[in-house]
Amino acid sequence: MTGENFAATEVLLGTVLAVQANFYRVQLDQEDGEIREMREQDSHLPHPPLLLCTRRTRLKKIGQQVMVGDRVVVEEPDWAGGRGAIADVLPRQSELDRPAIANVNQILLVFAVADPPLEPYQLSRFLIKAESTGLDVLLCLNKSDLISPQEQQQISDRLLGWGYEPIFISVKDGINTDQATKYLSSKITVIAGPSGVGKSSLINTLIESAKLRVGEVSGKLARGRHTTRHIELFELPNGGMLADTPGFNQPDMDCIPEELIHYFPEARKRLAVASCRFSDCLHRDEPECAVRGDWERYEHYLEFLSDAIARQTQLHQQADPESTMKLKSKGKGQSQYEPKLESKKYRRISRKTQLQDLQELYRDEE
Repeated sequence: MTGENFAATEVLLGTVLAVQANFYRVQLDQEDGEIREMREQDSHLPHPPLLLCTRRTRLKKIGQQVMVGDRVVVEEPDWAGGRGAIADVLPRQSELDRPAIANVNQILLVFAVADPPLEPYQLSRFLIKAESTGLDVLLCLNKSDLISPQEQQQISDRLLGWGYEPIFISVKDGINTDQATKYLSSKITVIAGPSGVGKSSLINTLIESAKLRVGEVSGKLARGRHTTRHIELFELPNGGMLADTPGFNQPDMDCIPEELIHYFPEARKRLAVASCRFSDCLHRDEPECAVRGDWERYEHYLEFLSDAIARQTQLHQQADPESTMKLKSKGKGQSQYEPKLESKKYRRISRKTQLQDLQELYRDEE
């Protein structure tokens, strides 16, 4: 089914703004005659109309998940009660697992240049995670009022070497927030980044109706306190939607090791003009490698590659019950592989089992 077919049958189309338990908040596209009549009677109805919907049992039976950002068909609207039912989900243009959201066009990655301080390794990790989605990546650096113009230029030059042209903003002083808005128009954008960098404050600035709770930076850890608890889409005044997502400090490196190098723009630039000797080159110590060299984030690449290989190995061993190795945590974020013990062979025998064995032994002697 396509949007044109739905429009022809005059069914209601909308976008899922939020998912809470088994209910879905849906913003409808346009008003039909019945909605206009209801609005004439009650001027307090939201525009465009919002309905709190349930999912049809048929969708549940076929395993059709309804995600934030989904384009859906709504049936049996109850305008007075603000209720409805989702009857179908249109095909998705894109889909993210973490956060779980559909039809996203780009990722707005927000970091702070100070308070908390900008950490290149952490920024690099977020950038790689964003690149792995295949979506456009927009880098926004907040709290630019806390650094000098010279420091700002140094950061800008460094990130240009990485392949990114950042936008320096200050939500507090209103610096360049209008410039960031231009990139968000007519698109669904996911805003991401570590806690405490001003994501919620930025959304509150761009969308007055959002009213998100804002946290402070922990003085002891120099990190932000997490304030966002669920995914929600907010409509921008000039068109487009912005999705706030639950913050996380270290994105998982869940990509395939062979694909990791393509998430570095500076490495892609090298591979565009040269090629490695081996098609499965991991760009570590292989001969005639076109990537290995003196670019700044090469050390980041090697660390991320190690994480990706470790995760792939763990997944393979979980899928293979005959594996003789297991991954054991050693604390402080470190882990190592150790041999598996044979099942039940080294388990301590219970007292009940010992007593039963003794009773059997006495019977045999008698």
